[in-house]
Amino acid sequence: MEPVKYVDLLDQRYQKQGFPPYQWTVNEPSDLTPLPKPLREARVSMLTSGGVSHCTMPTWDAHARNDFRLDTVDPQAPGVDFQVSDSYYDTTDAATDVNTVFPIDRLRELEADGTIGSIAPRLWSGFMGRIYKRSHVTDVAAPALAAELLADEVDLVLLVPA
Repeated sequence: MEPVKYVDLLDQRYQKQGFPPYQWTVNEPSDLTPLPKPLREARVSMLTSGGVSHCTMPTWDAHARNDFRLDTVDPQAPGVDFQVSDSYYDTTDAATDVNTVFPIDRLRELEADGTIGSIAPRLWSGFMGRIYKRSHVTDVAAPALAAELLADEVDLVLLVPA
């Protein structure tokens, strides 16, 4: 029995919808960059791609494609003040406790007990949905986020995919 070639099937499906042929991402190896200071002195930010939005912001389009929206999140926002909108994973647990996909309360605990130095003034939610324009992420969106992280003097970013 032949294995199901799901990437080929998805590629055919999306080409019929007008998307270009699928191109595999090729990641070049890079050296590990050690944290320049002890973790207990580091400023930490966080990014989730789990469709998390603060209740004062519009919800994410659970069926979005190429949604490059990037929300800032106040690190002091209560964990109960969030909503989750995503159709590509079971959001039941995330709706009950946002910390499963955006561990904001756990991050505050790490700051309180001295494990990390401080939480950055902004946390992030974005890159949600199916992103087919990877070059936009690598050439535009990710460098723009990196500039914001540098502006906040962030030493470490926790990436929390859904």
